[in-house]
Amino acid sequence: MAISSELLSAIISFLMTIFILSYLIRDNPLFRAAIYVFVGISAGYVAAVAWRQVLFPLLIEPIWTGAVFSNPAQAILLFFPLIGSAFLLTKVSPRLGGLGHLPMAYLVGIGAGVTIGGAVLGTLIPQINSTFEAFDLELAAASGRNLLLTTVNSSIMLLGVIGTLAYFHFGARLHSDGSVRRNVFINILTWVGRIYIAITFGVLFAGVYSAALTALIERIDSMRIFFNQITLSL
Repeated sequence: MAISSELLSAIISFLMTIFILSYLIRDNPLFRAAIYVFVGISAGYVAAVAWRQVLFPLLIEPIWTGAVFSNPAQAILLFFPLIGSAFLLTKVSPRLGGLGHLPMAYLVGIGAGVTIGGAVLGTLIPQINSTFEAFDLELAAASGRNLLLTTVNSSIMLLGVIGTLAYFHFGARLHSDGSVRRNVFINILTWVGRIYIAITFGVLFAGVYSAALTALIERIDSMRIFFNQITLSL
């Protein structure tokens, strides 16, 4: 009896689900095999995407076809990535691995700059703008919202922002008795910020558990569908 691609996919999905759920008993070779398969497939997919969408069309193909030699500016731009890639390949050798430090430092620096810039432009500045806009009573009145309720909500949000920032304030003063203490007002704000952070983490963990429960329900439902397919095929 020929096995259809849908049935084969369902069998593989069922087996991988069983392998992963076997971790509920204890760590075992089946679970590790499923993890190895997942990591291997993910690494292979990332490598394939990097090759087909970055390395080959932007670096290898222009050099292979000779198109880069007709454009000196493009040749100069491709020279540095080519050298950097070659230096990165030397990381596999203990002797020549030091040559790969420079491109690695460049990549880490670029990554850090993009991350910090994204955090400032995408999180910090919008948070500041949202905090100020929350006290725009004219906008609240124009949208028909209750001004008192808007003021209370905005004050709670502002208190949470200030308290959370104060929680990460590590400044302290050295007193005459040799003890190191922070300002009382900062301690109060820190206590408030700790409450807001705890609530936020609670919401995030609840979301994670909810997503995990949704995934578990989906896997159980897929197993039910698998058994239905097996029953129909028989």
